Amino acid sequence: MRRRMEKSNGKPPRSRLCLLASVLALFWFLIFYFHFAVLSGNSPETLKPSLPSPSIPSESQHFSKQSRPVNPVRSIVPPRSILKRNAQREPKKDFPFLRALKTAENKTDPCGGRYIYVHDLPPRFNEDMLTECRKLSLWTNMCKFTTNAGLGPPLENVEGVFSNTGWYATNQFAVDVIFSNRMKQCECLTKDSSIAAAVFVPFYAGFDVARYLWGYNISVRDAASLDLVDWLMKRPEWKVMGGRDHFLVAGRITWDFRRLSDTESDWGNKLLFLPAAKNMSMLVVESSPWNANDFGIPYPTYFHPSKDADVFVWQDRMRKLERKWLFSFAGAPRPGNRKSIRGQIIDQCRNSKVGKLLECDFGESKCHSPSSIMKMFQSSLFCLQPQGDSYTRRSAFDSMLAGCIPVFFHPGSAYTQYTWHLPKNFSKYSVFIPEDDIRKKGVSIEERLKQIPDHVVKEMREEVISLIPRLIYADPRSKLETLKDAFDVSVQAIIDKVTKLRKEIIDDREDKDFIEENSWKYALLEEGQKVGAHEWDPFFSKPKDANNNGDSGSSSAEAAKNSWKNERRPQS
Repeated sequence: MRRRMEKSNGKPPRSRLCLLASVLALFWFLIFYFHFAVLSGNSPETLKPSLPSPSIPSESQHFSKQSRPVNPVRSIVPPRSILKRNAQREPKKDFPFLRALKTAENKTDPCGGRYIYVHDLPPRFNEDMLTECRKLSLWTNMCKFTTNAGLGPPLENVEGVFSNTGWYATNQFAVDVIFSNRMKQCECLTKDSSIAAAVFVPFYAGFDVARYLWGYNISVRDAASLDLVDWLMKRPEWKVMGGRDHFLVAGRITWDFRRLSDTESDWGNKLLFLPAAKNMSMLVVESSPWNANDFGIPYPTYFHPSKDADVFVWQDRMRKLERKWLFSFAGAPRPGNRKSIRGQIIDQCRNSKVGKLLECDFGESKCHSPSSIMKMFQSSLFCLQPQGDSYTRRSAFDSMLAGCIPVFFHPGSAYTQYTWHLPKNFSKYSVFIPEDDIRKKGVSIEERLKQIPDHVVKEMREEVISLIPRLIYADPRSKLETLKDAFDVSVQAIIDKVTKLRKEIIDDREDKDFIEENSWKYALLEEGQKVGAHEWDPFFSKPKDANNNGDSGSSSAEAAKNSWKNERRPQS
């Protein structure tokens, strides 16, 4: 024992020192690991302050230079799950529209996520056109139709067809001014464009094109459109999304704004083919199935209520009416159009004991009397709505206002047009008889309609009547209390469109495979569906011109021109 002590000179054995050193090293190892891996959430290799998420600040930001370890243990690496969590905290690119998206998170703000910014355009783009209203049409004095905020003169209820208030002799192409005046009543307008869900451009595009279609060269026709986009592109609001959050309204069919070339004889102006305009959304009374920058909204009817009660009273009245005619048609033949089935429809109406015909032709006609038209629609179960010069007709909305079930013969007359305002399931509110059934097979409209059971007819009529609020434009000088009219539905659809696009941009998931020529199909898709073959493909596979950018070709432009010729008829 004494020898062993002498050999060690009174010191503890080396093995004990090694054990003690190991314990101390393990202790400090655990201290460092707990501090850096658990508390700070950062590896010692990244002790420099990072840019954390604003809502979850990193604790490493609170260290002073003096308090940081000088020689951190570099072998200590945080778990992979912690690194992944920190990566998710890193903010993505600072998009200029993030503030607008965040307004929707404020549940105490009734306008959160719904603010609209309206450009203050020079008056040459809107109000100046109204002061020169006599120049808006060759055949119609539009001055009287721009009165009463665009509703036109009041209609007298002489025959008891209308209700006592809210009825006006509204021109079918007056949406430009009606929509703009309704926008002035919107409760969610803002002067701060950074919180806007969408940006409205109050350009009277329909009135502009109306001034110069006959007898003017393309330079004059295009002047205001080119001037407008030049003005917009210089604005800071435009730079936020390159105009993809902008929208405007034109109360005419899309073909008036889609001139195919710069040949003087070609129809219309080229507003919708301008690169800047392709980024904007344009609301028109008839859109193109093959283009993505326009959207169909209802033609204005004669009814513009100022309060909810006016609508409820009208709906109840339409439910209780006796309808003595199985079907009716108001319109004129199209002898110059070989594809038109109007001739056959008129013949079937004439030869049926349960069909009613109101013939419209040049000169004086009951077809130009709102009371005569509405009286016939109110006495009919079904109202026939074939194509006119173009796909759509105002008559479809007049008939639904009267509680009459529309019968369409081409999907472009309603189903692919007004997808914001009408149910995707078209059989709930309408009947579809393909044109070829009439043109080639000689199908009897009367027999086809008689096959529909009475209880189904009743359900369809109730569906039509329930749709009335979203198909009409309320009086622009007032606002409905709880009901959403065509204006409200359209604005909300634009907001939804822009919001969806902004979220897709942030998440980098925009549809890179979007095929513009199939535009008509996308709005018909259910959640999760992909674009593919469709039963209506034959209706929209018209021959395309070689130089028309995939549009509908000269046939649509010719249809637009013919629709203008028909405006020569007197207007009531």
